[in-house]
Amino acid sequence: MALDVRPVIPSRFFGHKSRGAAPSSRIGAYIALMKLRVVELLLVTTVPTMVLAEGGWPSFQLIAVTLIGGTLAAGGANAINMYIDRDIDKLMVRTQNRPLVTGAITPRAAMMFAVALEIVAFAVLWVGANLLAAVLAVSATLFYVFVYSLWLKRTSKQNIVIGGAAGAMPVLVGWAAVTNSLGWAPVALFVVIFLWTPPHFWALAIRHADDYKAAGVPMMPVVVSLERTVRSMTLYAVLLTVSTLVLMPIADLGWIYGITALVFGVAFVIGSVRLGSDPSAKRSMRLFTFSISYVTAVFVALTVDVLLR
Repeated sequence: MALDVRPVIPSRFFGHKSRGAAPSSRIGAYIALMKLRVVELLLVTTVPTMVLAEGGWPSFQLIAVTLIGGTLAAGGANAINMYIDRDIDKLMVRTQNRPLVTGAITPRAAMMFAVALEIVAFAVLWVGANLLAAVLAVSATLFYVFVYSLWLKRTSKQNIVIGGAAGAMPVLVGWAAVTNSLGWAPVALFVVIFLWTPPHFWALAIRHADDYKAAGVPMMPVVVSLERTVRSMTLYAVLLTVSTLVLMPIADLGWIYGITALVFGVAFVIGSVRLGSDPSAKRSMRLFTFSISYVTAVFVALTVDVLLR
């Protein structure tokens, strides 16, 4: 089953383009290093987790501190990743305008900026929330850099599966910021994001399989058949749906959350199955788009459920 890459994919979607425009200023280049469009998605999960931990709205100050610290930590991790990947970014069409490829920022300056972000993030979370939240945020960066970027990304087709644990850390940070502890509910939320990441990212990787192949990055759609990739995506979508429902008794969530999780979960599974019957770049990007709507809907429903119970 061959992948049809002919359909034109809309260039405007959560910042994902076939080839992003180069930043027009030095400040813009530093902001681009942080990949804030990706960070937005991570933070969508943090506030609902804090609401669940509090059993209502936490203080505005604590929310602000947690979001600022989380943004800085994730931005620093993204900047370090660009530093590590600057050799392969020049080989992929969609990353050729990144600041370290164009020379807008030197590698040394980028690394210094990234480290500074992590230090400030740790300080903000420690002072404004607690030490546990700060340690968890920086631990996510260390995992992302050393386990995903430096080890798995270029060596294993399971790179995004294991590396996705870093993207699931914000829920732990959010919970810890409120309670200064962890428990089964944040662990269950961690599992939800962990299982969501592979089908979400593989849908995008199918669209950009030629880029990853040119750079020698063994993403699943590059090193195995499309049929096998879609089967894996479907399996993860099923496990994801189950994990969201398991969260209900653990976190004492009600029907608003349950119905939303079930409906959107079934839709995610159906979308993955349909991708197997129509393996086009257009459909893969539709599924990628839906995966973002999915995680947003589930966490918004979680928030509403907690506030109305």
